Amino acid sequence: MSQQAGYSPSFKRPAEIMRMRRKRARSDAGPSGQSSTNSPGQSGSSPACVRPFSPGPLFNTQNRSGGGIKRRNPFANIENTFSPKKKLHIYNEEEHAVDSYKKPTEKEGDEETSTRKESLSFTTMLTEAEKREDISSKNNFSEDDSLFEEQEEDIKTPLLKSPQAIAPASIAVPVCTEYPADWSLKTRLLFTSPLTLSWAEQPKAQEEALGLSQHCRAQFSSLPHSVQDPKSCSELRCAFQQSLVYWQHPSLPWLSMFPRINAERSFTGKSTPWAQDATLQQSLMREWSVSLSSLYSLLKSRLCPYFYLCSYQFTVLFRAAGLGGSASITALISPTTRGFREAMKAEGIEFSLPLVEERKKSREQQEEEKEPKEKEEMCSDLTEDADCQTHDDDDDDEDGSFSWLKEMGVQDKIKKPDGITIQLRKEGHAVSLDHKPESVVCVEGSHTFTLINFLINCKSIVAAAGSQAGLPPTLLAPVAFRGATMCTLKGRSVNGKTQVGSTYQNISSLEITGPILPSSLHTITTLLRPAQKGNFSAALYSHTPTAVMNIQTNEQQVTGGSVDLSGCGLHPSSIQQLQQPSGLGKTALTHISMKNYSYTWKN
Repeated sequence: MSQQAGYSPSFKRPAEIMRMRRKRARSDAGPSGQSSTNSPGQSGSSPACVRPFSPGPLFNTQNRSGGGIKRRNPFANIENTFSPKKKLHIYNEEEHAVDSYKKPTEKEGDEETSTRKESLSFTTMLTEAEKREDISSKNNFSEDDSLFEEQEEDIKTPLLKSPQAIAPASIAVPVCTEYPADWSLKTRLLFTSPLTLSWAEQPKAQEEALGLSQHCRAQFSSLPHSVQDPKSCSELRCAFQQSLVYWQHPSLPWLSMFPRINAERSFTGKSTPWAQDATLQQSLMREWSVSLSSLYSLLKSRLCPYFYLCSYQFTVLFRAAGLGGSASITALISPTTRGFREAMKAEGIEFSLPLVEERKKSREQQEEEKEPKEKEEMCSDLTEDADCQTHDDDDDDEDGSFSWLKEMGVQDKIKKPDGITIQLRKEGHAVSLDHKPESVVCVEGSHTFTLINFLINCKSIVAAAGSQAGLPPTLLAPVAFRGATMCTLKGRSVNGKTQVGSTYQNISSLEITGPILPSSLHTITTLLRPAQKGNFSAALYSHTPTAVMNIQTNEQQVTGGSVDLSGCGLHPSSIQQLQQPSGLGKTALTHISMKNYSYTWKN
């Protein structure tokens, strides 16, 4: 097929266009004698002056010397000649001009074609476009707006950018710069990274001293986005030593004071001079009471963000107002027993069982469609689990549960259980919660102060026998308090190789052990981000009884930043993370991974 003048060699013309041109060529030989040399494909001007055709919108040029009108090819596909690096050109047969996107206007002299406006189908539109080319003379073309009703709407809207024109940042994968707050205590962290982690151990004496001083003064140094040589970066090594510090009472160098639950083996065979000395036990408890009161005063003044009380039976987390999404001071106790909950009730401490209440709500929703009597019995059982049912309700349930015997007339033939048996059956539901995650207790507001007095006077928080007999619970906090001892976590790094496919790659590991607080975990991961250039992973080992402390309390009223915690001694980024509700439920984080400065995690 011969190349016609006026078209770019790369332009792909549909077969329909060629058929139309052959039909127009046959009509040229008719009696009309009209020439079709001025078609868009064949210009009357010399081939040397012909500009390559590109599809585009129609234009009316008012100031043209020849009086011709630029015309858009209605049959061309924009995909045939689209180039994101070139502007869209519109061919003009006389001036070969290029114009910007303007809405085409209708020429005044073409009244005959304008009367057929908005009455032609798409196929008729194509035919009318060819006929108008045959009728036109002296390079004067008229256009019918009805041919391009759909195109006019497209012209009014802005053109989309090509993929090359879009900035890389606008199409980049979203980066997760934070992981959810985890309020469980960790016993061990194991970090791995393709870059060496040996910079984290064996600090210089000056670096260690500066890190401890910065911790006591709550001073934090800013680090760059990426540290080229972590081992020679003194600011990084000082900040890492600062993140390892925590405060503990009591502190006995020959005993490991955490964990305390199921830790009899760690105390067996160790020297415990207070076990048989009542005077020494009283002295330890007196100092412990002073430290606990000091901690609560700091918490209430928002100078301490949180602290833990770890006994041989349970663990208590006290959080300042504004943390965990709560507007008041909260305390979470896990695990608990029915006897402990009854003792709290006797002291007038109001509390809730969040997981039991959550299960109660879910069951109530499932029982909405059942009979009212069955729904009432189910709610009664769930209320008994929460230890908050009154005796009047018990009597009503007892009478109602045997009313059907009277209706059948056999009430005298069947022996009814006595009140003691019924009471034991009901108490069985409450006892079944003991030592389970569902037994977690939440105390809020002013009742936390009553809880402090209750813990100071409660004799059951100290073991009466065994390897931990007479030893007060362990107090852990991220800031100093009265009677506390400054302690540091233990760190050890190892360099090795790991097999990836058929090859071996260098890998470095960093192990940190001790009672790892939530703020310590966040600070360490924040420091590893620039030091390892945004690529590391961590395995987290939680103290099991504290995993349930990530549940949401009933009072979720505060938003981040509404409570001023700037004086609590934590890094601002750690405060911002701990202010948000955890969202982990009764689970804890087990794995954290950062790749290209983006977090992923498992729980």
